[in-house]
Amino acid sequence: MKIFKVIKTLVSTNRIATLEHKPLLVVTDKEGGTPQVAVDPVGCTPGDWVLCVGSSAARDASGVKGYPSDLTIVGIIDKWEPEA
Repeated sequence: MKIFKVIKTLVSTNRIATLEHKPLLVVTDKEGGTPQVAVDPVGCTPGDWVLCVGSSAARDASGVKGYPSDLTIVGIIDKWEPEA
């Protein structure tokens, strides 16, 4: 698992059918690195710090074994302050 911050929502009107209607969010790590897209099955909002899983764990966490995700949010962090 890795910690990311939700930056904004991502709107994609054209999707393959297996993506269903799960929300997509743009996230970045605490250093503000390269933005990544994560599937959000838990209901996050911009500014939230979240726990994410990748690879096959991301597909499993989405709730559908064959889901085409490489990064899925599995939890919202209630209180956490990144190191300076």
